[in-house]
Amino acid sequence: MLKTFWDFVPASHFFAIKFKQTKMVQFGFIKLLIVLSFFQCSQKEIETQEETIFKPNLLIIQTDEHNFRTLGCYREQLSHEQAFVWGDGNNVETPNIDFLAKNGVLFTKYYAATPVCSPSRGTLISGMYPQYTGVPKNDLPLNDGLITYSEVLGKNGYKTGFVGKWHLDGEGKPQWEPERKFGFDDNRYMFNRGHWKKFEDTPNGPKVASVNANGNLNYGIEGADEKSFATDYLVDKTIAFIEENKEHPFSMYLSLPDPHGPDAVRPPYDNMYKHMNFQKPPTFNLDASIVPTWAKPEKNPKLTHDQYFGMVKCIDDNVGKIISYLREANLLDKTIIVFTSDHGDLRAEHGKHNKGNPLEASAKIPFIVYYPAKIPASTVVKNAFNTVDFAPTFLTFMDQKVPVQMQGRDFSSLLINPGSQIDFEDITFMRSTGLGTEGNWIAAVTSQYKLILSKNDEPWLIDMETDPDELINFAKEPDKAGIVKELANQLNGYAQKHNDSFLQGTKMSDDLKTLL
Repeated sequence: MLKTFWDFVPASHFFAIKFKQTKMVQFGFIKLLIVLSFFQCSQKEIETQEETIFKPNLLIIQTDEHNFRTLGCYREQLSHEQAFVWGDGNNVETPNIDFLAKNGVLFTKYYAATPVCSPSRGTLISGMYPQYTGVPKNDLPLNDGLITYSEVLGKNGYKTGFVGKWHLDGEGKPQWEPERKFGFDDNRYMFNRGHWKKFEDTPNGPKVASVNANGNLNYGIEGADEKSFATDYLVDKTIAFIEENKEHPFSMYLSLPDPHGPDAVRPPYDNMYKHMNFQKPPTFNLDASIVPTWAKPEKNPKLTHDQYFGMVKCIDDNVGKIISYLREANLLDKTIIVFTSDHGDLRAEHGKHNKGNPLEASAKIPFIVYYPAKIPASTVVKNAFNTVDFAPTFLTFMDQKVPVQMQGRDFSSLLINPGSQIDFEDITFMRSTGLGTEGNWIAAVTSQYKLILSKNDEPWLIDMETDPDELINFAKEPDKAGIVKELANQLNGYAQKHNDSFLQGTKMSDDLKTLL
């Protein structure tokens, strides 16, 4: 029988050696546990760092002069009569924009702080009211030194870009690539003004591709196709920017000049809706003598909408193109997508066209946010907000510091938990265009009411639930006295806090005092 090492070890030493061996094994095991624990800690630290380092992308898709009723997801929020004001079934199907709403959050009461192009855009990027941006009306330049949300993102590692209509650098038209960038580092395809329909690339950069016999630029559409038509061209440039910068967090602002007039769109969209027999909206034939000045009907508002609908359909198809690209590039779930507009378009409601007044079709804008990583799908927020609230909200949502000069409200908590809107203040404010005290109207707005003061009319209170057509003035109704007083107090608080000259020494300020 073979003997082992332990056969030659005296008994007195056996237990000592075994004790040492056991201790060594135990010590080795302890070292292994320590190493594993360090490894686990390191893994946790790495995972935590990765979560901290990860920055969601931001893509803003903004249309121009967009009536919210042309979007299926907004029609779903309305009665049949309100959804189809141009005749039963006469509207556009928008499955791609509806996809963003179905898988994100839709705001039913989002307004332009001033419902015209430049002031609205200025408030969105700055988080400041129009009286502070230098752009309280169209075609004025932004104040130098104004800090935008894009500048904040750029300083924190984002690649920032802007494609499309800017309308914040004065009267230049088209004025490609404005010198003052305001945090949009790549602005090669930014143009200041105009609703051009056709673009092309040249060795010297982009240019308008439609000219008349005298060589002057125009809004012509002849020969426009899926590469040169404005919406298609600008979407292609947006996708190219993302492709170039997809290895970094990016922020892109796509500003489409449609469906603003002139009402014209490329084939095949130009013929898609010509078969529709458009009806006059129920609010069309108003007695001009009994409506306020800000709602006076016009002489010849447009009564056909086939080209407008075609522009909306082209936009929706291009939104689908962007979604498909982001999905294929594995970026869709890493990107916050905001779909919105700068203001609405009455499209013959109240016998009017365009915008500029506090009526819903003029001042209310689409506002949809898609980001499944944090935003619950198919949710709706009914609280009233406006364009001033955009910058502070999304900087907070993206874990960025909000500049102290931004004045808008931060509603980022509602993006994550829309159910908490019952505890969130339901109020916002709008004003007309105008420098100094020359404004025509100012309003306090909730999800149900609008209190409107104007320089030529008595105060108006609109109850949008009782009177969705906005035809009745409830300001003198006894059962609405409490509502009027509350909204007057809110408007007075806004005017004092934000130094609104419309309510300083004007008829509107006198009317406000009588309501307090």
